[in-house]
Amino acid sequence: MECITVGRGTRQCWIIHRQHPGETMAEFYAEGLLTRLLGLDTNGCIDGLTKHLMQKYTFHIVPNMCPDGSFRGHLRTNAQGQNLNREWANTGHEGEEHYYQAPTVKRSPEVHCVLQEMDKTGVDVFLDVHGDEELPFNFLAGAEGCPNWGPRLEHLQGAFLASYSRANSDMQIPIAYEPEEPGEGRMNVCSNQIACRFDCLAVTLEMPFKDCLSHSDPEFGWSPSRAKMLGASVLDALGYVHPYLREEGEFWVNFKEEDKYVRPTEKY
Repeated sequence: MECITVGRGTRQCWIIHRQHPGETMAEFYAEGLLTRLLGLDTNGCIDGLTKHLMQKYTFHIVPNMCPDGSFRGHLRTNAQGQNLNREWANTGHEGEEHYYQAPTVKRSPEVHCVLQEMDKTGVDVFLDVHGDEELPFNFLAGAEGCPNWGPRLEHLQGAFLASYSRANSDMQIPIAYEPEEPGEGRMNVCSNQIACRFDCLAVTLEMPFKDCLSHSDPEFGWSPSRAKMLGASVLDALGYVHPYLREEGEFWVNFKEEDKYVRPTEKY
């Protein structure tokens, strides 16, 4: 597994991509993010915000969580036939027909390896980057169903998404998956597991396979170039929420009105 670690800050930011190997836009997103972080198209020069964030964060970037599935041309599974985004915790109850232990070295070595490293470093903010075949928008899916969901995570998620949409209007707020009901979050799903395990802001980011209706482009649709730019723009949102990730008390009184959490819907 390849993990690129940069920065010297105390806050640990993990961003993983392409758990489902057919969702190639996720790796283009990683390319845009790493290009900005490392100055890959500017002879190593990086902008002022990025320099600041490299002092505040240590970034752990996994560009491809499923390299064997990618090599084999799989759509959603690794070489063992497992959907990695259902491998972040045991599923079901022992003795039940569909019970399985996860992650394990045999079933899901990718998740096993990455989760071990996360346990070593800790996680303060997390993104899992995907592509979605149905909704023609970029959007976030949050941790509303997790047992630790409350005002703190709600306001962090709202502020992060609002800031992201201001930095790049290809990201939007109202349309996303219908949130899970309180206490009913699936803990084998990556972002839920990380949100609960580390009590941190953790989201799944989805990009469209089709056109992005926020800014429609009938000829090219959602393209690799736009995915790269969306990846680069996430640094603006990470800069905005950094001071509050582990802040105690009602820190959200410092947020703007437009930073409020909006409960999303799939209806558009």
